[in-house]
Amino acid sequence: MKNWKKILGTTLILAAAFSIGRITAQFCSVGALTKSPIAPSADENWGLSFPEEGQPPVANASMEELKKYDTYYAQDTEEKRIYLTFDCGYENGNTPLILDALKKHRAPATFFVVGNFVSTSGDLIKRMVDEGHAVGNHTFSHPDMSKISTQEAFTKELSQVEDLFKEITGSEMERYYRPPQGKYNEANLKMAKDMGYKTFFWSLAYVDWYQDKQPSREEAFEKLLGRIHPGAIVLLHNTSSTNGAILDELLGKWEDMGYTFHPLNELWQ
Repeated sequence: MKNWKKILGTTLILAAAFSIGRITAQFCSVGALTKSPIAPSADENWGLSFPEEGQPPVANASMEELKKYDTYYAQDTEEKRIYLTFDCGYENGNTPLILDALKKHRAPATFFVVGNFVSTSGDLIKRMVDEGHAVGNHTFSHPDMSKISTQEAFTKELSQVEDLFKEITGSEMERYYRPPQGKYNEANLKMAKDMGYKTFFWSLAYVDWYQDKQPSREEAFEKLLGRIHPGAIVLLHNTSSTNGAILDELLGKWEDMGYTFHPLNELWQ
């Protein structure tokens, strides 16, 4: 109990929830962290604890438990590698700034998109692809996927995004999936794997999704520099004006710390 209280004192538990309309809202979950296997019928919110600065967090499922579902939240490595990901619910003018910063630093990223973003931001989708980024699937309507119990309904949420992406680009989408709100269960992970998808959670994020309550530059750097760690999968939001303003400087600071940026496919190669 004492150990749990110690961890709880430094816990940042994040889950994410976009509303496809004006406000992006994502992840804030509660619940005990556990190292036990994923229960077949249990719904989970992705959760993290940061007991030691600069070190990988403790997650509510281990890398080994998740690997059998082709699921990742970080890389087990001592190399200073960063995997950049962005969740895209809608476009409010910050994505071009983000793409500019990524291009300047030659940093590959993965953009997890919902149906609304793909259908309204075709030019940005094309730019992502043209500049060497991956575009992943964040579902068509951003529901709580842990409440979906059939493969048919699960497939529909992902396939609609695939179809929109192909209409715009003429090519197939990367089979990368991120559960909305970080909500999942074992059945969901298996459904995604059966569709040929790899599922991606994250090992570093911060509260950047409230459009009308953006973190300051100082708050962002405190979280994103203090909690970066080798093998991190970083989750940021494209709707964040703070991210648009600081990303160039942030990437430079991470580079000064000795970090390099890598595409998600290097996690299993």
